[in-house]
Parts: sequence; structure tokens; C-alpha cells
Amino acid sequence: MAEALLSLLAGRRGHFQLESGYHGAQWFDLDRLLARRELLQPFVRELAQRLAAHRPDAVCGPMTGGAVLAELIAAELGLPSLHTDRIEPPGATGLFPVRYVVPAAQRAHLRGKTVALVDDAISAGSAVRGTYDDLLACGARPVACGALFVFGDAAARFAAEKNLPLEGIARLPFALWKPAECPLCRAGVPVEKVSDATV
Repeated sequence: MAEALLSLLAGRRGHFQLESGYHGAQWFDLDRLLARRELLQPFVRELAQRLAAHRPDAVCGPMTGGAVLAELIAAELGLPSLHTDRIEPPGATGLFPVRYVVPAAQRAHLRGKTVALVDDAISAGSAVRGTYDDLLACGARPVACGALFVFGDAAARFAAEKNLPLEGIARLPFALWKPAECPLCRAGVPVEKVSDATV
């Protein structure tokens, strides 16, 4: 199943600054993939079944790709779907500068609920980390983290730190560097800023 999902993935190589602040050499267009829902359905169903084992009361994903996936998985499981909004403070720098916040109208409904946290793809995990923190602030209890794609090992480290089961359909090696340690910066390769939403 992982190979079939990876065959749908389109990307390019270069020098990219991700939303997390890390630099990477790969970028994938996940928005185009999410628009092809009929092709994704078998993978969504599989991920939903894996997440169901953790007995969530709701499914939550960060805007934009994670929110789309949360809706699809919630529909499979007959559960409510929630999302977090992306907030980028002006002039924010460093690692993980972007926040993700549950909208005010949804916050009260989360208290005491178990939640499956999902994103279309996780690399450094900026959106997942932000969503996790705000779910806790709402009084919810994240019980699992899921993604169609898990790039590199940062997501596994985050999940282990939080004692959170990580469910992923396809996993790929993915190099990430802090800006000061980036070999592409040292080589003088121009950097392009992209969102982790498109990894």
C-alpha cells in the first residue's frame, strides 16, 4: 500500500526553508494530491482503520491539508471533524515560529475529548506540534497521530516524546537541517521559502 501511495506523489529537489524553520532539499505538492480524493480513498480508509483502534472521539487536522484529511477520516469513522487555524506572527524567526489554534467556536466542545491528530504529511512537524499544544490547551487528550506520508524521523521522535502512537501509510527518508548547519546554505544555493503544508 505504501508503494502505491508514493507513486501518486509529485515533487522537486532544491533548497527549501520549511514553515518549521528547518531547511530541506525536497518539496512535495500535496495540495494537488488531496484534490484527487477518489485516488486517495483506499489510503484514507486504511489510515482511518488504524486510528480507530485508538478510540478517538474526534479527528483534528491543521489547515489546510490536515483539515481536509481530518474531514475524510472523520467521515469514515462517523466522528466530528475539527481543525486548527495557522497563525504566523509578523517577523517570526527561529524554529517552529508558527502557531496553530483551534477556533473559538470549537474550543469548548473539546474539553475531555480524545482526539486523533492528523496531517496529510509530517516532516519537521510544525503543524502537528502546534495543533497538539492547542488541543491540550482546550482540555482535549490527543490519543494518536496519523499521516498519509511521514517524511524522515522527526515525527517519530515527537510522537515518542509525547507517548503518542504514530500511524503512517508511507514513510520516506527526508533530510532536515537547522539553517546554521545547512550544507546547501554553505554551498551558496539560493533558498526558497515554502510551507510545511506542502512539505
